Amino acid sequence: MTAVTAAALPGAAVPGVLRTGIHRTRFEILQYFRAGDTVFFTFLFPVFMLALFSVAFGGDGDIRLAPELPAISMAGIHLPGMLAAGLLLSGFQNLAVDIASERSDGTLKRLGGTPLSPVAYFAGKIGQVAVTGTLQAALLLAVAAFAFGVDLPAEPERWLTFTWVFALGITAAALLGVAVSALPRTAKSATAVIVPIALVLQFISGVFLTFSQLPDWLQDIASVFPLKWMAQGMRAVFLPDAFAVLERGEGWNLLSVLLALAIWLVAGLVAARLTFRWIRRDA
Repeated sequence: MTAVTAAALPGAAVPGVLRTGIHRTRFEILQYFRAGDTVFFTFLFPVFMLALFSVAFGGDGDIRLAPELPAISMAGIHLPGMLAAGLLLSGFQNLAVDIASERSDGTLKRLGGTPLSPVAYFAGKIGQVAVTGTLQAALLLAVAAFAFGVDLPAEPERWLTFTWVFALGITAAALLGVAVSALPRTAKSATAVIVPIALVLQFISGVFLTFSQLPDWLQDIASVFPLKWMAQGMRAVFLPDAFAVLERGEGWNLLSVLLALAIWLVAGLVAARLTFRWIRRDA
């Protein structure tokens, strides 16, 4: 049954689609945590990198990024970037590799020949991303606070900002992952195609390196992509207000963060709609 028909029969079809979507979400979550490499490189990788940076470079205590700024721990500096990286990995990299692999091994072809609707299929994928992304963020915050002593925000408005940055960021990343999943031709090439894209974006978007220390031309390039705006939004939540002077325009500029992520969300939705196929056209 199509989504249009389902919408026309809310009393009967929608509950069926919702039930199927919930079952697909549970199935996708179980499959996700059964794959050890996926768990490490998407779920635990930001936690591992936060711990690595904190231990390897935090031995001398708190540091100052500028003379006029308060000292801050290495874990506190990198927490916003790792949260943003988690959104990219959980949404973009995870879905792009997963869907490309399912298309290559014939899983999508088989699903396309069943009564399973695309709505239920993607409900399962997005549901899995939402659950695993939330768990990952909670784990990152717990490790930062209890293992490395990072002071988490107490102001409700900061957590409200975290909520909408997280929601827009992970949704945009997931939709872009669906769209980019059309690029790899085989399951073997999926990781080779997708992972370098995600890795480069992390290096130029203020995840591994302090964004203000990057050359202006590299900051310009990074500003085109959503990860930079996710990281900036997370910095606005978890860094003291004084650190806003390191941003372009010397402010958090949350309105620009909101607009950029919303634009990428819409662009990802359109691209996913145009590019998704149960079977590659050139197969």
